[in-house]
Amino acid sequence: MSTFTVKAFAAESTTADLKEMNIERRDTTPNDVEIDILYCGVCHSDLHTARNDWGGTMYPAVPGHEIVGRITKVGSDVSKFKVGDLAGVGCIVDSCGHCDSCKQDLEQYCLNGFTGTYNGKDKHLGGHTFGGYSQKVVVDADHVLKVPENLDLAAVAPLLCAGITTWSPLKHWNVGPNSKVAVVGLGGLGHMAIKLAKGLGAEVTLFSRTPGKTEDAKQLGADHVVISTDDTQMDSVKGKFDVIIDTVPYVHDVNPYVTTLNISGTLVLVGYLGGLEPILNTVPMILGRKSVAGSVIGGIAETQEMLDFCGEHNIVSEIEMINMQDINGAYERMLKSDVRYRFVIDMKSL
Repeated sequence: MSTFTVKAFAAESTTADLKEMNIERRDTTPNDVEIDILYCGVCHSDLHTARNDWGGTMYPAVPGHEIVGRITKVGSDVSKFKVGDLAGVGCIVDSCGHCDSCKQDLEQYCLNGFTGTYNGKDKHLGGHTFGGYSQKVVVDADHVLKVPENLDLAAVAPLLCAGITTWSPLKHWNVGPNSKVAVVGLGGLGHMAIKLAKGLGAEVTLFSRTPGKTEDAKQLGADHVVISTDDTQMDSVKGKFDVIIDTVPYVHDVNPYVTTLNISGTLVLVGYLGGLEPILNTVPMILGRKSVAGSVIGGIAETQEMLDFCGEHNIVSEIEMINMQDINGAYERMLKSDVRYRFVIDMKSL
């Protein structure tokens, strides 16, 4: 297959800083679109992959799965896009298309494994996929999204991971105008959970360990803030919430939050992967038909639904723009939670 060369930023080992290098992209097939990348959001998954925190990273690693750009080429069999259209690419660039999950537009749960935008198996060129820290990307049109023209394009980029990660459980658990929703953690995921839940009409509460984020949370749309280290405040919301979106990315005690669920309520983990410590206490779950569940990103149709909703309600992420050359410093700041609330790379800098 013929290819062309583009600039990218990549990590070449677990300990190496990301630096500029050239990578190969495939020429467009009949089903592909080529996208000139304008903006790419920076996700914690990017950092984890670059540093092999989860194992399995293939080097050189080019992260980036929050991509917004304009289409520069369209394959001969593509009808839903044209040159010049705005386009988005999230975490998935391919899936089997025929398993039970894919048939339900749940590509994120593809039973044969979806192809990640980076560090996935490249079915066309062999090797592994390269992400959005690059000038261009070529993607199968069925995995490309239409981006509303009325939104701040840079601030749209994080919707393609942080946005859909919180939208999917809100929709699956039927959040709407009569819902009482709580969000644990005010970061890249948490601030989007607040905005989207509020956009859906819910009464929204932030759980925070300290009072310092109260004003910010309310500016983002939270109706209430509960300090989770204050026993009196926690007691005041026992049995209140229909859905809790837990965005905390490290091991933590979820038991105090389970007690704040209403009958048949669900706490959904979207930030942390791994074993729970302390152990999950099933007593309040059994006595109140409460659930602890998990969720990951969303399928293509659901992501398009989220983007359309955001276009209608003018919902975007809160971002700090950086140049591509600043990415290593941005990673260090992310480890300190020193960003409000998502870095986005201006790809003109590359």
